[in-house]
Amino acid sequence: MPSPLRPPAPTTITPSFTLAPGAETLLDGVARGENADLRAYHLRLMALRLGLVAGFDDLLALDAINFTPFDYQIRAARTALRRFRGRGLLSDEVGLGKTIEASLVLKEYLLRQMVQRVLILTPPGLVEQWREELATKFRITDFVANNDEAFRQQGPDAWLNFPLVIASIATARRPEHREKITAELYDLVIVDEAHHLKNRASVTWKLVNELQKRYILLLTATPVQNSLAELYNLVTVLKPGQLKSPKEFQREFVVRGDPRLPKNRGLLRDLLSDVMVRHARSQINLQLPPRRAHTVRLTLHADEQQIYDAIVDLGRRMLSDDGVSSAHRFGVRTLLLEAGSSAAATRSTLRSLAAVKGLDAYRNELLTLAQQADAVQTTAKADALRKLLDAQTAAGPGQGKVVIFTQFRATQEMLAQEMRAWGVDFALYHGGLTTAQKDQAIRSFSETTPVLLSTEAAGEGRNLQFCRVLVNFDLPWNPQRIEQRVGRIHRIGQTLPVDIFNLAAQGTIEEYVLDILDRKLNMFELVIGEMEMILGQLADERDFEEIVLDIWRQAQSTGELSAKMGELGDALVEARTAYQQMKEYDEALFGEDFSTE
Repeated sequence: MPSPLRPPAPTTITPSFTLAPGAETLLDGVARGENADLRAYHLRLMALRLGLVAGFDDLLALDAINFTPFDYQIRAARTALRRFRGRGLLSDEVGLGKTIEASLVLKEYLLRQMVQRVLILTPPGLVEQWREELATKFRITDFVANNDEAFRQQGPDAWLNFPLVIASIATARRPEHREKITAELYDLVIVDEAHHLKNRASVTWKLVNELQKRYILLLTATPVQNSLAELYNLVTVLKPGQLKSPKEFQREFVVRGDPRLPKNRGLLRDLLSDVMVRHARSQINLQLPPRRAHTVRLTLHADEQQIYDAIVDLGRRMLSDDGVSSAHRFGVRTLLLEAGSSAAATRSTLRSLAAVKGLDAYRNELLTLAQQADAVQTTAKADALRKLLDAQTAAGPGQGKVVIFTQFRATQEMLAQEMRAWGVDFALYHGGLTTAQKDQAIRSFSETTPVLLSTEAAGEGRNLQFCRVLVNFDLPWNPQRIEQRVGRIHRIGQTLPVDIFNLAAQGTIEEYVLDILDRKLNMFELVIGEMEMILGQLADERDFEEIVLDIWRQAQSTGELSAKMGELGDALVEARTAYQQMKEYDEALFGEDFSTE
């Protein structure tokens, strides 16, 4: 007797319509675009919708996006729409485009008017990346993020008022938000990095399981990390009962005494094939040229070093002061990042903090530092950058395209002034440009201009694979943002080895971060996307930036700072090892059984 938890066998339902005399001809006519009055319009719309009932053999989305997906991505999206009926597990290996596949499904549903309310849940660091990808590649610009001002102003009620939301899953699972979200009916829910749902006792799993949703897509490259029960928990969110009850699953599909070892593989594979698609790099023959990281260590000029040391000392005191609010602590953290970029970048923040009433005790010190920053004429990093650009020019026309990344507009403006004085031809790119201006900057860079001077804006959604040299003028403390920068040029379509130059002043927080990411973790050898997987293995769930900031703030000496940062590096190495073991296990477990070939 089949399990009562198993869903009924899929059936094909053919809709039956009774048409009034003459209506069939009219519908045929409006389907051809005839009859322009309102009634004809509605009838034409009905005709189009009836024509869509047949299935998803032809994807409308392919003619409504700004790029050409790979065949395997199209097949995965079609499988999710047809076979999985909108409830599936997209499990391609890291870097193969699970986001593309899920977004194709989303675009198709939107075009067919099959969804209106959509919720995308991601780790905090991927919210903006999702929004940018949807806008630039899929022409979907209506999503709001949970950290948008308009969303935050409405508090938890915002979930009711915005139909298209991209949100941090950490925010969504808070009790005041969870209550509102689970009361809503969503047409489509997408969960990125869905391995965070592995534990059905967790708040995250319970939230997603409680969501009222017609369609749901789970994205993860590692469906199983420690136990086959994790796979059961993921599939249960998609189709309760697909893998039977927990006890039946353990009895039929898990070897007693080894929670990672499956049995009855054939039956398990058949059941999973109803909900899971997975491609391996080996199947699609995706090979990228090598990339090489170079650290350019430099010594700050005397006036720069004096300002940097003073800001670091002031920042530590302010962050240890209970009277400094959380909002102003964020300003202090920004100031520390700016200090690692350039003196020019610190000026505005120094004056802004000096104007805060609650920071009266620090006002004179902040204003003095702002005046000192104004007086800085030359920077050691700019000197190093000029040498790099000269070397690229000397290498010849075919080797000279360079993209320079900085986090801050003030640093960008300073560098633009310097580069004009050097006689360097460059294109400027930042978030303040219009879409047309951004397009023109990228077009100019791709055709004749040798250098692109960019803020993080070009690290989100712009493809620069025609360039093979990247300079990190400053370094975010968040390794995922560094990875996003690298991913702009080291991507499919790149035919040459990629060189990454990281500028780091000795003794700065940047240098410590670069040391553990490059020397210990070998970050620049990772596949784009693997950094998120590794950070997910850390026992500490805080943002990486917060971990770095706390280590720096609490260190009483340079020796203690070095030791603590070394411990963080060791933890990252252990996390990479754990991720590698999971990756190998999943490869052995799933093989090529769930591809769309």
